[in-house]
Amino acid sequence: MNANLTRRGAAVMLASVLAVTLSACAPLVLGGAVGGAFVVTDRRTSGAQLEDQGIELKAERRVRENLGDKVHVNVSAYNRVALITGEAPSEAERQAVEKWVASTENVQSVVNELAIMGSSSLTARSSDVIIANKVRLTFVDARDLQSNAFKVVVERGEVFLMGMVTEREANRAAELASTVSGVQKVVKVFHIISEAELAAKLPPPSPASAAAPATR
Repeated sequence: MNANLTRRGAAVMLASVLAVTLSACAPLVLGGAVGGAFVVTDRRTSGAQLEDQGIELKAERRVRENLGDKVHVNVSAYNRVALITGEAPSEAERQAVEKWVASTENVQSVVNELAIMGSSSLTARSSDVIIANKVRLTFVDARDLQSNAFKVVVERGEVFLMGMVTEREANRAAELASTVSGVQKVVKVFHIISEAELAAKLPPPSPASAAAPATR
């Protein structure tokens, strides 16, 4: 079977599952630790992956407990960096959200991308699902990128890219994402590493098969 078709088929299946299970109050997030294969190839340590999952759950719960439905907030974490997206009605609520997220256990830094405006509509969020699927598939099809190294968050047509990547990978991913129809802006929220650091993180190639003994 053609390798490209196999990769695209797997990505479509993943995107479809995520689209079906997407909450009406959350942006589409793709990449990172989704399933066993993704965990194995994730560039974060297993501890960081678990901490990031905890950050997302705890931070969003803390915001809900303190601000209720005054704001529409989503928290996406990668390597202990918390990205805040969504909408808040005023700067006061925007800063309050940042305070609660920053005080969440294991958060090392916060990137506050909350827009000061009313909550986005269901139509806008549905559009974000489509855009995120397209971005993810574009990464899968790119031969010079490891697609699951990227976490993709889409909010109101704005694409936020997270991951532990090299400068080369960061620029390439942003370039590809910007070509996807419907994308309004691409924001890089990367942890930049060197090419040498990347080489150290990649799994070693499988050993070559032993040569068959020559026949006489």
